[in-house]
Amino acid sequence: MNTTTYVQDYQAIVAVLNQYNAGGAQADSSIMRPAFSSEATIFGVDGEGKLTGGPIEGLFEIIDSAFRPSPQAQAAIARVDTDDISGFRFTDFFNLLKVQGEWSIVSKIYHTHAGA
Repeated sequence: MNTTTYVQDYQAIVAVLNQYNAGGAQADSSIMRPAFSSEATIFGVDGEGKLTGGPIEGLFEIIDSAFRPSPQAQAAIARVDTDDISGFRFTDFFNLLKVQGEWSIVSKIYHTHAGA
């Protein structure tokens, strides 16, 4: 099993997430926009507990119209690395939302490592 650490990939991912965080902190979607795929989507739970979402453009509109600069804003991310599951090695990212009192996975992206 290959145990290579992908430092350059990690650093590139951190740079993309920093773009997102900076755009939110400065309430300026033009800063965060390059961090997103043009096909990205956004989903969330609104103030009434309902699932809402659609194209990522909705995020940009809200950031520019309803957010204010928040220089102290912080964010975190988590991932799951799995080695030798049926001979494969994966890095998974799960997004979860609490909808009507119950947590559920609303999206998953993954990477299958070569040479696992």
